[in-house]
Amino acid sequence: MMKKLFITIAFSFGIFIQLFAQPQTSDIANAPGAFSRMGFGSRGVAMGNSISAVTSGNLVAYYNPALASFQEQTHFETAYTFLSMDRTVNYFAFTKKFEMRKGSKTAVAGISAGIINAGVSNIDGRDAQGIKTGDLSTSENQFFVAVSSRLSEKFSIGFNIKIYYYSLYENFSATSAGLDVGAIYKPTENLNFSFVATDINSKYKWDSTPMYDLDGKLTTDKFPMLFKFGASYFWNNYNLLFAAEFEVSNFGSKYLRGGIEYNIFSDFYLRAGFDRLNFANADETVRPSAGFEYSHQVGKFHIGINYAYAYEPFSLSDRHIVGIIFNF
Repeated sequence: MMKKLFITIAFSFGIFIQLFAQPQTSDIANAPGAFSRMGFGSRGVAMGNSISAVTSGNLVAYYNPALASFQEQTHFETAYTFLSMDRTVNYFAFTKKFEMRKGSKTAVAGISAGIINAGVSNIDGRDAQGIKTGDLSTSENQFFVAVSSRLSEKFSIGFNIKIYYYSLYENFSATSAGLDVGAIYKPTENLNFSFVATDINSKYKWDSTPMYDLDGKLTTDKFPMLFKFGASYFWNNYNLLFAAEFEVSNFGSKYLRGGIEYNIFSDFYLRAGFDRLNFANADETVRPSAGFEYSHQVGKFHIGINYAYAYEPFSLSDRHIVGIIFNF
């Protein structure tokens, strides 16, 4: 009798431990628009997506719309991400600065525009009897246009309008419009602070009536709103750039990110960083990253290639991002 009681207690205790030992998932991981929070461009990913306060080098409004007015040359960038499980991510961006008065540090504006595409292909489609009907695919896209203006030598603001389009299935898609706002404050030449609020009013509205007729319904999925506080510092003596960012959301996440960039010589950079140190959920895995960039002057053009590696948990392989930059 005692032996059976002991076994029962031990078995129950084991189940109890297993239940509470399961890794806790973050609500933001299941929120819509996850592809848009992965980070894009080899530089940003390699530095842990912490560059919302970085005003030097090649810039894009994805991280902070206020950055566009700091882009020195007209900049084009494209990148492709190698992912497992038939997933794809593609990216293209353009950034240009405009001087309203030549030589002025305040009468400066900037524009940045881009396209982000993510999708999954070769999805096995089957009917209710399990018979294969063909291969399915999904496509999720973001189109953005940002404008930025320097209000003074130390302060810049920017706004980013984003359009989302999600093709989930045949005759089943959703669109959304959202807004990002950002600011940069430069107390010194080498020290920057940033604030960014992203995906204001972004949401998918689904209508399943075309698929299910009278059984269809309208559903709204709201994107998480993110609030980012960033800082960067450039150490002149060693050509080192440090960046950090803290992000909170209305989905309960509290992420810390960090990155470093070392300019070894004129056009060669090494980078490293970490992403998603979640103070609200210690079970979430921190994601280290690293990368490099090399560019070369060819006539009036500056052409380069960059690469980033990022750890991806729960996947067959990690992320590898290869990009091409083109400045003039």
